Amino acid sequence: MSNTNMLNTNDLLIEIGTEELPPKALQTLSNAFTAGVVAGLKEASLEAQEVISYAAPRRLAILLKSIPTKQADQSVERKGPAKAAAFDDDGNPTKAVQGFARSCGVTPQELDEIETPKGTWLVFKQEVSGKNTSELIADIVSQSLAKLPIPKRMRWGASDIEFVRPVHWILMMLGDEVINAEILGVTSGITSKGHRFHHPETIVIKQAASYADQLREQGHVIANFAERRDEVRAQAEAAAKELGGVAHIEDALLDEVTALIELPIAVSGSFDKSYLEIPQECLISSMQDHQKYFPVVDNTGKLMAHFITTSNIKSSNPDTVRQGNERVISPRFADAKFFWDQDCNVTLESRREDTKKIVFQQKLGTLYEKTERVEKLVGFIASELGADKQQAARAAVLSKCDLLSEMVNEFAELQGIMGSYYAKKDGEPEGVIAAMQEQYQPGFAGDIIPASETGKILSLADKLDTLMGIFAIGMKPTGSKDPFSLRRAALGVLRIVIEGKLNLNLEGLLTKAYEGIAEKVNSTDSIQEALNFIMGRLPAYYKDQGIDAETVAAVASLKPTSPLDFDHRVKAVASFKTLTEAEPLAAANKRISNILKKVEETISESVDESLFQEPQEKSLYESVKAQQKIVEPLFKSGNYSAALTSLASLKDDVDNFFDGVMVMDDDEVLKNNRLALLAQLRGLFLNIADLSRL
Repeated sequence: MSNTNMLNTNDLLIEIGTEELPPKALQTLSNAFTAGVVAGLKEASLEAQEVISYAAPRRLAILLKSIPTKQADQSVERKGPAKAAAFDDDGNPTKAVQGFARSCGVTPQELDEIETPKGTWLVFKQEVSGKNTSELIADIVSQSLAKLPIPKRMRWGASDIEFVRPVHWILMMLGDEVINAEILGVTSGITSKGHRFHHPETIVIKQAASYADQLREQGHVIANFAERRDEVRAQAEAAAKELGGVAHIEDALLDEVTALIELPIAVSGSFDKSYLEIPQECLISSMQDHQKYFPVVDNTGKLMAHFITTSNIKSSNPDTVRQGNERVISPRFADAKFFWDQDCNVTLESRREDTKKIVFQQKLGTLYEKTERVEKLVGFIASELGADKQQAARAAVLSKCDLLSEMVNEFAELQGIMGSYYAKKDGEPEGVIAAMQEQYQPGFAGDIIPASETGKILSLADKLDTLMGIFAIGMKPTGSKDPFSLRRAALGVLRIVIEGKLNLNLEGLLTKAYEGIAEKVNSTDSIQEALNFIMGRLPAYYKDQGIDAETVAAVASLKPTSPLDFDHRVKAVASFKTLTEAEPLAAANKRISNILKKVEETISESVDESLFQEPQEKSLYESVKAQQKIVEPLFKSGNYSAALTSLASLKDDVDNFFDGVMVMDDDEVLKNNRLALLAQLRGLFLNIADLSRL
């Protein structure tokens, strides 16, 4: 099949006009819509030179620049039977050629012939005209819309049509011409609509390429999500600067605000400074979660009595907008002050008894029982590290008490943070105060690990208790289902141990964690399952650091159970791979491994020097013995990098050995002695990693 004509191109524009789309889903919907349309066009052999997505509260749109206006004509050629088998001795067509011709819609006499090295064959040739893009696009758009990730679709009016929100207009045009179609019950046209308040009237789009400019200039709508996002950020930062502060802008809120407005207009506001006596995280959460405001902080990160809101209208009286927002925030902060005052009337520890009423997991018991298990586990970890056991135990006892507070009940994301404030109010030690918040770190990709020693111990114990418990009751993650966020917890465990430089045996920790639930479950095999699951996160962890999977596999094959020791080995192998000796030594290790695998009898642990026949085997033996003395202390101290660098000096002796020595000699005694030498050589490298995996 081949193309037979040059193609004209033009710009294709598609816009779905709706009622306000869910702000937190806007980007996901836009990306999925664009991907679906592009994939559908590609399947139809239609590809644009550039694709631009647009996403605003009331529209999803795509501009496909320089897309072919029709499919290319195709030369279709189907090979049929050989000519010799196509006709009988009387020249009549056989059943084989009749069936082939029928499938092609022609008679046997209308088939062509081609000459090949294997003889003459009958073929069917046909020129197939490509379809116009305008004929294909409606189905492609409809299929893409049907596949959008919409958890719950809605109906409107008397129709059975369903979509995420009611659809009010469809715009589809190629260049400056409309593409007539019906999608989601709406007939397409060349008109869009402007800003809901500043320009609710229709806008006739002159041509596909002028879409964004016309919406901005006539319709007061910035259709491009990224441009609108940048504008929201820039205005908020400028407004905060005028107030002598810095806008505290979190990406998730910035995206949500961008998805809520068509034309961003920043408006600053203030609140009573007396509210600053409340922990600033409470005020920030209230502003961000409830009002979608950007808080204003000073250069040290301390909250100022100001905020920035982003309006969707350009008011002729911005002071009225400002005052309205200030009136709204005041009762919110009054509620926060009430919660804070109420919580401060009791100690953090006094809330612990109520954790007996909260079920952590039906088979694993209450939150109170979990903290009892964690208390024992932190004691074990603290002993292993030579840390303060009493402080770690105290942190474990108080760790979940703030979940019963009024403030955390209102702002769940403040768990741990409020615990730190309450612990400080109660006069708890600094390590305990820090651990209250740090127990949830790292909470997301890129998050920091706990800074304090007690925080590291508590976070580690809490995560290990959850991992071990959930695995023990058989609820390990499957596919995309991970209700207890065990993957995140496992990665958190690894990061705390590795980046916190904690010399801990993970298998021992999981065994200790299992002891805490042994009375509730009987699943000792789950210890190994949990260990494999946690260590199985390491390839992804190192991939983010630019370390390839084969390097990790070389270490993982030895099954180290200390993540910190694993890290030292991986870093050593990664460094070793940069040496010129690395590749030949890795190849030699693979060769030795293959040789030793084929040996069925037990290989001797000792080498008899008197049996050496060749100078190369004697030289290698002496080098191996010398390296054993050098690297054994390095192995014990965990200095694997220095050990591998030293072992790299064996390269020449290894190369000479394989060049001058027949390992599998006919003499059984000589063969076994040489195998013993190779086993000793490989054993040196296996103290660090299996280099045959490289």
